Formats: sequence, structure tokens, C-alpha cells
Amino acid sequence: MLAFESTYADLPARFYTAMQATAVADPSWLAVNDGLAQDLGTSGADIRTHVEVFAGNVPPAGAQPLAQVYGGHQFGHWSGQLGDGRALLLGEVIDTQGNRRDVQLKGAGPTPYSRSGDGRSALGPVVREFLVSEAMAALGVPTTRALCAVRTGQQVLRQSGWEPGGILTRVAASHIRVGTFQWLASQGDREGVAALVDYTLNRHAPDREGPLGLLAHAMHAQAHLIAEWMGLGFIHGVMNTDNMTLSGETIDYGPCAFMEGYAPGQVFSSIDQMGRYAYSNQPNIALWNLAQLATALLPLWDDQEAGIAEMTDALEQFHTAYAAAWENKLAAKIGLERAHFGLGVELLELMAEERADFTNTFRALASDTAHTLFTDTAPYAAWHAKWQTHAPDYALIARTNPAVIPRNHRIQEAITACDAGDDAPFHALWDVLRDPFSETDANASYRQPATPEEAVTRTFCGT
Repeated sequence: MLAFESTYADLPARFYTAMQATAVADPSWLAVNDGLAQDLGTSGADIRTHVEVFAGNVPPAGAQPLAQVYGGHQFGHWSGQLGDGRALLLGEVIDTQGNRRDVQLKGAGPTPYSRSGDGRSALGPVVREFLVSEAMAALGVPTTRALCAVRTGQQVLRQSGWEPGGILTRVAASHIRVGTFQWLASQGDREGVAALVDYTLNRHAPDREGPLGLLAHAMHAQAHLIAEWMGLGFIHGVMNTDNMTLSGETIDYGPCAFMEGYAPGQVFSSIDQMGRYAYSNQPNIALWNLAQLATALLPLWDDQEAGIAEMTDALEQFHTAYAAAWENKLAAKIGLERAHFGLGVELLELMAEERADFTNTFRALASDTAHTLFTDTAPYAAWHAKWQTHAPDYALIARTNPAVIPRNHRIQEAITACDAGDDAPFHALWDVLRDPFSETDANASYRQPATPEEAVTRTFCGT
């Protein structure tokens, strides 16, 4: 079984609420991630003997379960105190590489931060986060991971009616968010902010010092992460400050999606009416969130004007860091060096005109068949001629562009089946997503975009 520690519990008690999960009626397994279990120093077989632990019915030895408190800006508006309303951090484990990893139950019952919610999760969000987070890991994107998923044997009431419940065990480098710093700062807790800076640097950037070092670490981590998202056509959907980690991992897969037809202004949240978190706006939102982190760190300066000047200078480096990461990524997607990334921009413009499938268009460059995805072939032919003069590396294209992504309609297919008690589509999709850069007979149907009848154009918070 996992060997738990809890350095977060050593922080001041005002950072969290220590508590136990609420037991469920009849837990049973949906999935266990054998590969991740092995990385954490145990085995899938061992995990499977402890369903009561991962359902929250029995606390594991050595764990000190707690709900973290944090605040945050949601869709640009300060929401005050938020916190783990349906999650409990069991503690940390040291993986086989010597890295400290959080282990958290999502859907473990009400906490003081539930804000009148039931603290539970429907099975659908568990399925979505499991599949998308594991797909992201296979694609090489920094992300939280899914260790296992449990059916609770209970129903939860949501807007659509009663739904089966589930619990996800999430693994992360940490669950420290921009909103964690914001909450402490909003309470005038300078000592708490300073303690959290030291703790975060110790876990994620021990070679850096002080609030400026922390901001620099967060800035570079987020620049890399957002470039990865953009390179996959991924739309997070809710880039609130409470969903931005200091580890630089993708977290909280609610209304998210991988684009099919390329549209820079695409959103995937039922409540994002103004397009704040649209695909093309994600780099700007990352910088906005970093500015909120800087504001939360500002009390650590005795001279506020000097602090503002230093933080502003640091934040101005974000676009440089992001541009470098994005230009490298886009150039690699078309098999060229960074100096020629502008050809990638031109290709995106052609794709936007015809809503060409984002994943399949870039992947088709590897076989030189992308022309088949354009109705008006003349503009593409002109682009192709310019591209060919630079001798693109087709092997690099194949390594950079996946053949398979977790398309929304396939995820919904798995959710619908799981809700009906059929786990086969979930496991079939998960199996395909583990090897996203291969083209096989087994994954041929998963590479196809949704038909108009299958299309899921938006996903919703909490469902």
C-alpha cells in the first residue's frame, strides 16, 4: 500500500481543515491505473485490495486527510473563500523517482468549503477527468494524474436528475494554487503568505529564492504549459485562479475539450458567454492569473512601490517565455525549426477559413495528405510549395502531432455507457489514449471527428 507523509499538514492550521471522508454505501472499482501505481511504489493489484480506502470509507495508514482552503477569481471576479468543497488530500507519497506527490480523493463528501454542496461527484466528471488527464500524460503535457476511480453505489442529485456517484483518486505534484496565495493575502496574513512561499519553493523550485523566485518559476512553468495546450488545440474552459497550480500542471478537467474544427475563438464552457477562456485567449489569461499571484505576493515587500516595480518587470518576461515555447512547438508541428514557425501561423489561418480538423490536419502533414482535408485546395497548395522548400522533417511531425486525442463525443459515449453500467467503452477509449502517436486499425475509428449528430460542442461545470 502507499506510504503516506503529510508535509502540508505541518503548515499552520489556518491553511486547511483536518477531517475524514464521508463513507459511501457500496463502493466498487471502475478503474485502477496500474502504471501510475507502480510509479508510486506500489502495484495495481495492491490498490485493488483497498477499495474501501479509495472510496473514503477507511483512512489509509499514515494519512492525515485534510481539505485545503483557497480563494480565487472566477471568470474575472473575486469569489472570496473557496477551498476543497468535495476533495480531501490524503497526504503525500514519494514516487520511485524520488518526487513528492499529493494523493487526493475527489468526491469524498462535504467539507467546510462545500458552500451548501453535497461534496460528491457524479460518475460522469470522474470518467471525464480520468480519461483526459491520462490522455494529457500520454501526450507529454504536465498534468495531474488519475490513480483510480470508484463507483460509490449511491446516487447524486444534479440539474439533470439523479446520477450514479463516483470518486476519483487524483495524483499531483501538489495542489497549491494561485488562489491559495490569494486567500491568505486577502486575510492580511503576511506571515502565512511568506510560509507558503517557502513551502512552495521547497517543493517545486528549490533553486529559487523569495517571492520573485516563486513568480519566475510560476511564469516559466505556465508559459510552457499553455504552449503545450495550444499545440494540441486544447481548451481548458475554466482558467480561474483557483485552477492554476504553482507546479505548472493542468488541473481540474471540467468544461474542457480538444478542438476539432479549428476556430481560435472556440470556448467549451456553458457559462463562458463572453469568451474569456477561449482557445486564443489562454496565453493572456495565464498572464492575468500570474498578475494576481504577484498581487498576492506584494505584501512581502516593505517598500510597496519597489515591489510593484520588481513584479511588473518580472511579469513582462512572460510573453517572451511564452513566445519561445509556442514558436518552438508550432515549428515542430510542421517539421521545421523555430525560425520558420511563421509557416505554421499561415497554416492555422488556412485551417480557420475551412474549420479544418486541428489534430488530423497537422497529423496528415506526416503523410503529406493534408490537402485532402481542404475543400479549396489552391491556398493549401501554395502554402505546401513554400513549406517544401524548407525540407520538413516528417519524423518530427509524427512525433509531435498525435493521431488520437480524447474527442468529446467519445468521452460522452464512455460517460453515457458507464452511467448505464457498461464500462467497456471507457476501458476501450482509455486503452487507445495510452498510445496517442500511433496509427493502428484498433484506433482508426477514434481518429475520426464527430458527425453532426455526435458533436458535443460544450461541456459543463460539474457534469
